[in-house]
Amino acid sequence: MTANECIKGRRSIRKFTDQPVSHELLSQIIETASFAPSWKNTQITRYIAVEGEKKAALAKCTNLYPGNGVIMENAPMVIAVTVITGRSGYERDGSFSTPKGTGWQMFDAGVASEAFCLAAHEQGLGTVIMGLFDEEEASRLLELPEDRELVALIPIGYPAEAPTAPRRKTVDDLLSYQE
Repeated sequence: MTANECIKGRRSIRKFTDQPVSHELLSQIIETASFAPSWKNTQITRYIAVEGEKKAALAKCTNLYPGNGVIMENAPMVIAVTVITGRSGYERDGSFSTPKGTGWQMFDAGVASEAFCLAAHEQGLGTVIMGLFDEEEASRLLELPEDRELVALIPIGYPAEAPTAPRRKTVDDLLSYQE
């Protein structure tokens, strides 16, 4: 699969078979995703694979959008994407390197999450990145240390659907040139 095929072929999957995701395959996906670029190579993104009873409890942290809980319940695994705070966008003395402030860590997490999803797609797995959940309750359930922030939840598994691509904006809508 070429990068072009992988990017254009990946879809957000919301229905999964009950076939489990092997820990070995997940490790391969994480190893690939670890090559995502990050601010000054800080590599702040960390992944927590959630299965079984804890996954069922995590699915209940979706009161902001209950449909996400249903998707999570039906996925064999959910990946909690977290970041180590206070590093991306900062200098070693704790000052900001960028006017984006703490926003840069979200950029890094987004790049890492998409790298993860593309690596999963290449291996025949489906994913969907979720941002609507009770962050405080989910973080408590995951027992995150103080220096970590929960950014997204990604259900992962073998797709039980093959959605078509939604309409895309044209290059003319997306691209402009300046001299």
